[in-house]
Amino acid sequence: MPATPAWPPASTPRLFVDQPLGPDSTPVVDGPVAHYLLHVMRLKAGDPLLLFDNRSGEWLGVIADTGKRAATIRIDRQMRPIEQVPDLWLCFAPVKKARLDWIIEKATELGVRRLQPVITERTIVERVKQERLSAQIVEACEQCGRTAIPELAEPIKLPHLLQNWPGERTLLFADEEGGLPMASVAAPAPAAILTGPEGGFTARERELLLATPAVRRIALGPRILRAETAAIAAISLWMAQQGDWRD
Repeated sequence: MPATPAWPPASTPRLFVDQPLGPDSTPVVDGPVAHYLLHVMRLKAGDPLLLFDNRSGEWLGVIADTGKRAATIRIDRQMRPIEQVPDLWLCFAPVKKARLDWIIEKATELGVRRLQPVITERTIVERVKQERLSAQIVEACEQCGRTAIPELAEPIKLPHLLQNWPGERTLLFADEEGGLPMASVAAPAPAAILTGPEGGFTARERELLLATPAVRRIALGPRILRAETAAIAAISLWMAQQGDWRD
Protein backbone atom coordinates (compact mmCIF):
# COMPACT_ATOMS: atom_id res chain seq x y z
CA MET A 1 0.00 0.00 0.00
CA PRO A 2 1.54 3.35 -1.00
CA ALA A 3 2.40 5.77 1.78
CA THR A 4 0.11 8.75 2.32
CA PRO A 5 1.85 11.91 1.09
CA ALA A 6 2.88 14.35 3.81
CA TRP A 7 0.45 17.22 4.32
CA PRO A 8 1.25 19.97 3.97
CA PRO A 9 4.14 19.15 1.64
CA ALA A 10 7.61 20.33 2.63
CA SER A 11 7.56 22.67 -0.38
CA THR A 12 4.47 24.56 0.88
CA PRO A 13 5.09 28.33 0.62
CA ARG A 14 5.30 30.20 3.93
CA LEU A 15 3.98 33.74 4.13
CA PHE A 16 3.57 36.60 6.60
CA VAL A 17 0.20 38.35 6.52
CA ASP A 18 -0.45 41.47 8.54
CA GLN A 19 -3.98 40.35 9.36
CA PRO A 20 -5.26 38.52 12.46
CA LEU A 21 -5.50 34.80 11.74
CA GLY A 22 -7.89 32.31 13.31
CA PRO A 23 -10.21 29.40 12.54
CA ASP A 24 -12.88 31.69 11.07
CA SER A 25 -10.63 34.17 9.25
CA THR A 26 -10.38 34.44 5.47
CA PRO A 27 -7.26 36.50 4.79
CA VAL A 28 -6.80 38.06 1.37
CA VAL A 29 -3.36 38.25 -0.21
CA ASP A 30 -2.89 40.89 -2.89
CA GLY A 31 -0.24 43.08 -4.51
CA PRO A 32 3.24 41.79 -5.39
CA VAL A 33 2.91 38.81 -3.02
CA ALA A 34 -0.23 37.61 -4.79
CA HIS A 35 1.45 38.10 -8.17
CA TYR A 36 4.38 35.96 -7.02
CA LEU A 37 2.16 33.18 -5.66
CA LEU A 38 -0.26 33.06 -8.60
CA HIS A 39 1.89 33.94 -11.59
CA VAL A 40 5.41 32.90 -10.61
CA MET A 41 4.77 29.88 -8.39
CA ARG A 42 1.59 29.06 -10.35
CA LEU A 43 -0.48 28.26 -7.27
CA LYS A 44 -4.18 27.65 -7.76
CA ALA A 45 -7.34 27.00 -5.76
CA GLY A 46 -6.85 24.07 -3.38
CA ASP A 47 -3.11 24.58 -2.94
CA PRO A 48 -1.85 24.91 0.67
CA LEU A 49 -0.08 27.87 2.27
CA LEU A 50 1.52 28.32 5.67
CA LEU A 51 0.67 31.71 7.15
CA PHE A 52 1.82 33.60 10.25
CA ASP A 53 0.61 36.93 11.56
CA ASN A 54 3.09 37.89 14.33
CA ARG A 55 0.16 37.59 16.74
CA SER A 56 -1.15 34.06 17.03
CA GLY A 57 1.42 31.73 15.50
CA GLU A 58 1.42 29.70 12.28
CA TRP A 59 -1.66 28.46 10.42
CA LEU A 60 -2.27 26.11 7.53
CA GLY A 61 -4.44 27.65 4.85
CA VAL A 62 -5.76 26.62 1.47
CA ILE A 63 -6.28 28.93 -1.48
CA ALA A 64 -10.05 29.19 -1.79
CA ASP A 65 -10.43 31.69 -4.61
CA THR A 66 -8.14 33.51 -7.01
CA GLY A 67 -8.36 36.58 -9.18
CA LYS A 68 -5.84 38.35 -11.38
CA ARG A 69 -4.36 40.33 -8.49
CA ALA A 70 -5.51 38.64 -5.28
CA ALA A 71 -6.14 35.32 -3.57
CA THR A 72 -8.53 34.49 -0.73
CA ILE A 73 -7.27 31.95 1.80
CA ARG A 74 -9.39 29.57 3.86
CA ILE A 75 -7.81 28.71 7.21
CA ASP A 76 -7.65 24.98 7.90
CA ARG A 77 -5.97 24.69 11.31
CA GLN A 78 -3.27 26.11 13.56
CA MET A 79 0.11 24.49 13.16
CA ARG A 80 2.04 26.25 15.97
CA PRO A 81 1.42 28.95 18.57
CA ILE A 82 3.53 32.09 18.44
CA GLU A 83 7.06 31.40 19.63
CA GLN A 84 8.67 32.87 22.74
CA VAL A 85 12.09 34.08 21.63
CA PRO A 86 14.86 34.91 24.12
CA ASP A 87 14.91 38.54 25.24
CA LEU A 88 18.07 39.51 23.38
CA TRP A 89 18.62 42.77 21.52
CA LEU A 90 21.27 43.40 18.89
CA CYS A 91 22.53 46.98 18.92
CA PHE A 92 24.72 47.49 15.88
CA ALA A 93 26.37 50.28 13.95
CA PRO A 94 25.02 50.27 10.37
CA VAL A 95 27.56 49.21 7.75
CA LYS A 96 27.54 49.17 3.97
CA LYS A 97 24.46 47.77 2.25
CA ALA A 98 25.38 44.14 1.50
CA ARG A 99 26.93 43.62 4.92
CA LEU A 100 24.04 45.34 6.67
CA ASP A 101 21.61 43.06 4.84
CA TRP A 102 23.61 40.08 6.08
CA ILE A 103 23.45 41.27 9.70
CA ILE A 104 19.68 41.77 9.49
CA GLU A 105 19.04 38.40 7.87
CA LYS A 106 21.27 36.31 10.12
CA ALA A 107 20.33 38.05 13.38
CA THR A 108 16.68 37.35 12.55
CA GLU A 109 17.42 33.70 11.82
CA LEU A 110 19.36 33.36 15.08
CA GLY A 111 16.40 34.57 17.13
CA VAL A 112 17.03 38.12 18.38
CA ARG A 113 13.98 39.97 19.68
CA ARG A 114 14.95 43.54 18.75
CA LEU A 115 17.28 45.12 16.20
CA GLN A 116 18.60 48.55 17.21
CA PRO A 117 20.74 50.56 14.74
CA VAL A 118 23.26 52.73 16.63
CA ILE A 119 25.04 55.73 15.14
CA THR A 120 28.62 56.02 16.38
CA GLU A 121 31.37 58.55 15.66
CA ARG A 122 32.86 56.32 12.95
CA THR A 123 29.61 55.10 11.44
CA ILE A 124 29.79 55.66 7.69
CA VAL A 125 26.17 54.73 6.91
CA GLU A 126 23.95 57.04 8.96
CA ARG A 127 20.78 56.82 6.85
CA VAL A 128 18.99 53.53 7.33
CA LYS A 129 16.09 52.64 5.05
CA GLN A 130 13.72 51.21 7.63
CA GLU A 131 11.16 49.99 5.08
CA ARG A 132 13.74 47.98 3.16
CA LEU A 133 15.18 46.46 6.33
CA SER A 134 11.69 45.61 7.60
CA ALA A 135 11.01 43.74 4.36
CA GLN A 136 14.25 41.79 4.80
CA ILE A 137 13.30 40.87 8.35
CA VAL A 138 9.96 39.50 7.14
CA GLU A 139 11.64 37.52 4.35
CA ALA A 140 14.10 36.01 6.83
CA CYS A 141 11.22 35.04 9.15
CA GLU A 142 9.36 33.40 6.26
CA GLN A 143 12.46 31.41 5.33
CA CYS A 144 13.61 30.28 8.78
CA GLY A 145 10.25 29.41 10.32
CA ARG A 146 9.96 32.22 12.85
CA THR A 147 6.44 33.13 13.97
CA ALA A 148 7.47 36.26 15.94
CA ILE A 149 8.97 39.09 13.91
CA PRO A 150 11.80 40.97 15.65
CA GLU A 151 11.23 44.65 16.30
CA LEU A 152 13.26 47.11 14.21
CA ALA A 153 13.93 50.29 16.18
CA GLU A 154 14.73 53.72 14.79
CA PRO A 155 18.46 54.58 14.63
CA ILE A 156 19.80 56.32 17.74
CA LYS A 157 23.14 57.93 18.56
CA LEU A 158 25.30 56.00 21.02
CA PRO A 159 25.28 58.63 23.82
CA HIS A 160 21.48 58.78 23.70
CA LEU A 161 21.25 55.00 23.75
CA LEU A 162 23.39 54.78 26.88
CA GLN A 163 21.70 57.71 28.58
CA ASN A 164 18.34 55.93 28.50
CA TRP A 165 19.60 52.38 28.89
CA PRO A 166 17.40 50.14 31.11
CA GLY A 167 19.53 49.16 34.08
CA GLU A 168 18.15 45.62 34.33
CA ARG A 169 19.36 44.73 30.80
CA THR A 170 23.03 43.73 30.55
CA LEU A 171 24.78 45.34 27.58
CA LEU A 172 27.55 43.13 26.21
CA PHE A 173 30.05 45.46 24.56
CA ALA A 174 32.10 43.63 21.93
CA ASP A 175 35.39 45.50 22.23
CA GLU A 176 38.12 44.94 19.66
CA GLU A 177 40.66 45.99 22.32
CA GLY A 178 39.76 43.03 24.50
CA GLY A 179 37.53 41.91 27.32
CA LEU A 180 36.32 38.79 29.07
CA PRO A 181 35.27 35.70 27.10
CA MET A 182 31.51 35.47 26.70
CA ALA A 183 31.45 32.21 28.68
CA SER A 184 32.78 33.95 31.80
CA VAL A 185 30.22 36.79 31.76
CA ALA A 186 26.91 36.25 33.53
CA ALA A 187 24.39 37.79 31.12
CA PRO A 188 21.05 35.97 31.12
CA ALA A 189 18.02 37.62 29.54
CA PRO A 190 17.18 40.42 29.39
CA ALA A 191 20.41 41.21 27.59
CA ALA A 192 21.77 43.06 24.58
CA ILE A 193 24.86 42.93 22.39
CA LEU A 194 26.59 46.03 21.02
CA THR A 195 28.87 45.82 17.99
CA GLY A 196 30.64 48.74 16.38
CA PRO A 197 31.24 50.20 12.92
CA GLU A 198 33.89 49.18 10.42
CA GLY A 199 36.42 51.51 12.07
CA GLY A 200 35.64 50.43 15.62
CA PHE A 201 34.75 52.58 18.61
CA THR A 202 36.65 55.75 19.48
CA ALA A 203 38.46 56.23 22.79
CA ARG A 204 35.75 58.65 23.91
CA GLU A 205 33.00 56.13 23.12
CA ARG A 206 34.85 53.35 24.90
CA GLU A 207 35.19 55.53 27.98
CA LEU A 208 31.47 56.33 27.87
CA LEU A 209 30.57 52.66 27.50
CA LEU A 210 32.78 51.48 30.36
CA ALA A 211 31.26 54.14 32.62
CA THR A 212 27.77 52.72 32.04
CA PRO A 213 26.80 50.35 34.91
CA ALA A 214 24.97 47.81 32.71
CA VAL A 215 27.91 47.36 30.30
CA ARG A 216 30.08 44.26 30.33
CA ARG A 217 33.07 44.22 28.01
CA ILE A 218 33.57 41.01 26.06
CA ALA A 219 36.15 39.66 23.61
CA LEU A 220 35.32 37.57 20.54
CA GLY A 221 38.51 35.59 20.12
CA PRO A 222 42.08 36.34 19.06
CA ARG A 223 41.35 37.72 15.59
CA ILE A 224 39.98 41.07 14.42
CA LEU A 225 36.48 40.45 13.08
CA ARG A 226 34.52 42.45 10.55
CA ALA A 227 31.56 44.30 12.03
CA GLU A 228 29.03 41.87 10.58
CA THR A 229 31.03 38.82 11.69
CA ALA A 230 31.32 40.18 15.22
CA ALA A 231 27.55 40.68 15.46
CA ILE A 232 26.70 37.14 14.37
CA ALA A 233 29.49 35.55 16.41
CA ALA A 234 28.32 37.31 19.58
CA ILE A 235 24.68 36.33 19.04
CA SER A 236 25.69 32.71 18.44
CA LEU A 237 27.76 32.55 21.62
CA TRP A 238 24.95 34.07 23.70
CA MET A 239 22.28 31.79 22.23
CA ALA A 240 24.43 28.73 22.93
CA GLN A 241 24.85 29.73 26.60
CA GLN A 242 21.70 31.64 27.52
CA GLY A 243 19.20 31.39 24.67
CA ASP A 244 17.01 28.82 22.96
CA TRP A 245 19.88 26.80 21.49
CA ARG A 246 20.11 24.98 24.84
CA ASP A 247 16.63 23.46 24.50
